[in-house]
Amino acid sequence: MQIHLNSYGTYLHIKDKMFEIKVKKDGAVTKHHIAAHKVQSVWVGEGIAISSDAVKLAIMHNIDVVYLNWNGMPLGRVWHTKLGSTTLIRKRQLEASMDAAAVVFVRQWLGRKVHNQLRFVKDLKKHRAQQAMFLEKKIVLMTKLHDSISKLEANRIEQVAEHVRGVEGTAGRLYFETISFVFPKGYQFNGRSFRPAKDAFNAFLNYGYGVLYSRVEKALILAGLDPYLGFLHRDDYNYKSMVYDFIEPYRVFIDKVVFTLFSSKKVKKIHTDDIANGMKLNKEGKELLITALNSYLDEQRVRYKGRNQTRGNIIHLEAHSFANHLIGKTEYAFEVVEF
Repeated sequence: MQIHLNSYGTYLHIKDKMFEIKVKKDGAVTKHHIAAHKVQSVWVGEGIAISSDAVKLAIMHNIDVVYLNWNGMPLGRVWHTKLGSTTLIRKRQLEASMDAAAVVFVRQWLGRKVHNQLRFVKDLKKHRAQQAMFLEKKIVLMTKLHDSISKLEANRIEQVAEHVRGVEGTAGRLYFETISFVFPKGYQFNGRSFRPAKDAFNAFLNYGYGVLYSRVEKALILAGLDPYLGFLHRDDYNYKSMVYDFIEPYRVFIDKVVFTLFSSKKVKKIHTDDIANGMKLNKEGKELLITALNSYLDEQRVRYKGRNQTRGNIIHLEAHSFANHLIGKTEYAFEVVEF
């Protein structure tokens, strides 16, 4: 379970060795009690109070407390001080970043991302005969881009980094043009936009990606990987490059949830607020999105390597598989995951 504290004035503390959440609304106070062993993470929005005892209980049960910005991006997290794995993993991660292994991993991650985008567009075509010609053109172009990534070869990632980013960017542009095209006019948007979003779809998408960043970072840390030591994304100051590398195949999870909310017309004007040069999700919008994300990532199960797993757990399993491969324990190859 992911606890998402979003209502202004909410108070999280401990009662009878359980988390107690007090929510104030219209002068009334409602209380919710949750056992610590049922919780994976606590996400904290703006205007939330947490007692030190609640933080200690979270630490004792390996629960990370993540503070989120208004757009869903993690600002910081409170967690235990244990490494939880061998430092050999991080040494091998550094070594891999400087040789041909980085190219192999990037090829897999970005190849799976574009493959997932391509699957998404193909699924759209199945149910939209009137738009089939437009969709088929996008499929042809995106297939060529996917093939380009799958053939990627180099001794170091720096030799092909700009080419890869160009291919990824072009595939993303075609992909989101397609999604906008199939929406009713009131929901269409003009490409991706960030900080702030220019439309409701991007506001939902950006917040969802922010939540996913936090989940991926936790999965990497638990697997013993360094979230800052990436292969493709730049090595800027305080930039979590590996999070941005590893997240790519799983962005489709957020795309699917947000697309479903919009295509089923569950998103209304009451879910966003206008801000300078754009818009953002408000309390109602965050509740709508988080409820859908929790169901999709933590409740629904799909087949993965012969077993039924939640999509959220698959991210953790893939991170451990990557880490074990770095130290020579297992082979590493992506499993096709249902979305």
